[in-house]
Parts: sequence; structure tokens; C-alpha cells
Amino acid sequence: MSSRQLLRSALFPALIAFLTLCAAPARAQAPGPEVCAGCHADAVASFESSIHAKAANPKSPAANGGCVNCHANAAEHVKAGGGRGAGGIVNPGPRNKAMTALQKDQVCLACHADNRHLTFWDSGRHRKNDVTCTNCHNPHGGNASLLRTDNPAIRGFVNTTQVPQQEVCFQCHRDIRSLVMRPSHHPIPEGKVKCTSCHNPHGALSPNMVNNESTRDLCVSCHADKRGPYMNEHPPVEENCLACHNPHGSRSSKLLNEKVPNLCQDCHDGSSHPGTQYDLSESFRGAAPSNKFFARACLNCHQDIHGSNTPGSRGKRFIR
Repeated sequence: MSSRQLLRSALFPALIAFLTLCAAPARAQAPGPEVCAGCHADAVASFESSIHAKAANPKSPAANGGCVNCHANAAEHVKAGGGRGAGGIVNPGPRNKAMTALQKDQVCLACHADNRHLTFWDSGRHRKNDVTCTNCHNPHGGNASLLRTDNPAIRGFVNTTQVPQQEVCFQCHRDIRSLVMRPSHHPIPEGKVKCTSCHNPHGALSPNMVNNESTRDLCVSCHADKRGPYMNEHPPVEENCLACHNPHGSRSSKLLNEKVPNLCQDCHDGSSHPGTQYDLSESFRGAAPSNKFFARACLNCHQDIHGSNTPGSRGKRFIR
């Protein structure tokens, strides 16, 4: 084959491809972040500092068209002159009442559906109560978890990594916040334990979305000394730790639901240990309280209250 024939065979396919490209109709290009910044400068600036803007991840919005990856093609939105909802623009934010919770979640699940933490999302209480991703997460946030909060005490933080996780949860779970603020509590405000240390907010098949098969299994995962097995088991301990403890907080020591001996007398009221109530007539007589307030802690004698390996009758009564 001559050199002219070789050149012709090499250039001909390239020429055909070039002519085909020129003849193809021009595709409408979606506006990029620089166009969006004309009206949404703050949103674009916050997005550029977020983990979503890291194009190193092939699934990140930055690697797939920027703003349009979550908010749909903004070409019609620009033509319509902007405005809320104009041109079919999508806004999955928590204040948007035009979209259902399911529609908002689908925007996030388009990328995060294969996340193992979302395996039981549809079975969780948050999903069943129409709590959306954007109720807890801000896609434009700067921290790794993209946590969102409307608490005015921390809303103005420039560095969003300072948003405490519990404050996000407390926006809805205000009754739990009141418990955590009580004198005896798990070290949640101190930052040693987080809500997700015990719960999976993205859904679980266990009661209260705890990170284990049962509440007891969850508790003994940290409190291994209470796990057992024991020669003599205390039935309420074997069944559920919540029979005696409130894990979020209590006015009584050791997260107890009420003070000893009242807590024990809810189940035990034998003749050898008569149960007498704390009331005005029995507890406060004259100028001084009665002696029932002294040396009446059941644990003074029954020290192995979670279970005992002591043989004989002492072990059955949880006495060392």
C-alpha cells in the first residue's frame, strides 16, 4: 500500500467523525456554579467549602455538574428569571413544602443509596415520620457529617465542625434534652458519648433504633462487667436495663429511675424489709426527719445487684 493510501485510510475516519460532530444539533449546556453565583453567592460559596465539592470522589456533585446535580438543570430556571420553583428547579431543603419527604430523600439517595448505613432507612422511625435527610444534614455544610442546626446559640458558627451532634437531635427530641441536662447523665454534653454511640438515626430493626439487637446487649457492650453470665441472675437485669435505669439522665444517682429503696420496693416488699412510703406523715415528724432516711440503701447489703457468683443463700440474695 502506498503512502498516499495509508494517509487516506487514517484521515478518512477522523474526517467522518468531525463532520458528524458538526452536523449534530447543539446541546443545551446546563449553567455552571458561576452562573448560579450571580443570585446565590452565599450558597455557592458554602458549597465550595463542603465535602460535596471535592471532585476527587466520582459521585460528588462537583464531579457531576455542580449545583445541577442536586437542583436539576437550571437552564429553564435561568430563562424564567429565577425565583423559588421557577423553571422546575429542585430544592430539597427542609423549608420547601412543595416537595414531599420522599421526593427530597430521592435527591440524596441518588448518590447515597448504596451506603451501608442506609440499609434499613425505610424501616426506621425517621423515615416513617417524614424526617428527611435535609432536616439533619446541610448539603452545603463544611463539616464531614454536614450537620444542620437551627439553634441560634450555634447557628452563627463560621466553622461548622463545632456543631455538636446532640444539638441536631435535640431540635426534635426536646424531652431527651431535658433528661440529659439532669445531674446524673451519660457524658453527652461533655462530648464523651454521642447519640449515634447508641442509636442509628438512619434506621434499624431494633427497638428505638439502637445499635444492637436489644437494649441490654447495647448496654453491656460498654458495661461489660454487668454482662454475666452469673450463677444467680437478677431477672430485671437479665431482661432489660431500662427497668431500673434511664440511659439519658435522671435526678437520682447512677441514672436510676428513682431513689433507693423506693426503686427496689417497686418489686420487693417483704415482711423482713417492710416498705414504707416517703410521705409527710411517715417521713417528717416534728422538727427532724425519721430515721428511715438513714442506712436504708439496699446496696449496703445487696451489693451484687446485677448478678452474683457467690454460692448458697448469700448468692441468691446478691450478698457478697
